[in-house]
Formats: sequence, structure tokens, C-alpha cells
Amino acid sequence: MSGVWVFKNGVVRLVENPGGEAVEGSRGGRRKMLVHLASNEVITSYSVLERKLYSLGWERYYDDPDLLQFHKRSTVHLISLPRDFNKFKSMHMYDIVVKNKNAFEVRDM
Repeated sequence: MSGVWVFKNGVVRLVENPGGEAVEGSRGGRRKMLVHLASNEVITSYSVLERKLYSLGWERYYDDPDLLQFHKRSTVHLISLPRDFNKFKSMHMYDIVVKNKNAFEVRDM
């Protein structure tokens, strides 16, 4: 991960191109993909992600019906994702990477 961490409106995020903010998807920027390192598998759906997270000790957390959430009993970490996989963005990917060191990586497509 390289770039500049930016604090804006109470949120910290990584900007990879500080001169002109990188945008995702159809807006012309580089798309990101989440890769499970042990299998070198690209995460293409929540079912694939859920299997990988279960194998790392994460459990589903059913507190919020609008989010897909995972909790790891041995930590205070909570992964919160939008229920629609099409809204799964790089900030969600980096959250997973930070909470699962050496298990996932974010790559440019």
C-alpha cells in the first residue's frame, strides 16, 4: 500500500494518487481487487469472502440487517460491509487487509 492517508469529514482513507484523487470503476479510475494470498484467489462474491474469513476464525454477526458483518472472538475487530457486493469498494478491502495481515492483499486490476 502506497499513497497518502487523508483525514476528511471524520474518516481516514488512503489516497493512492494525491495529485488527482483516484476514483473507482466506471468513473475512470483503476479498479481494485481483493486477493486471498494463500490460494491466490480473487474475491468475486461475498460467498467466497465468507468462506475465507470463516477459515481465519471470523464469524457472522447479525446485529444490523443493512450490513454484512463479521466478528472475530479473539479480537475487538468488526468487519462491516454493504449488503450489496456491487458496493464493495477499496476502503472495505483495505479494512479486511488491515484486520487479516498476511491473508489478503489489494491489487490493481
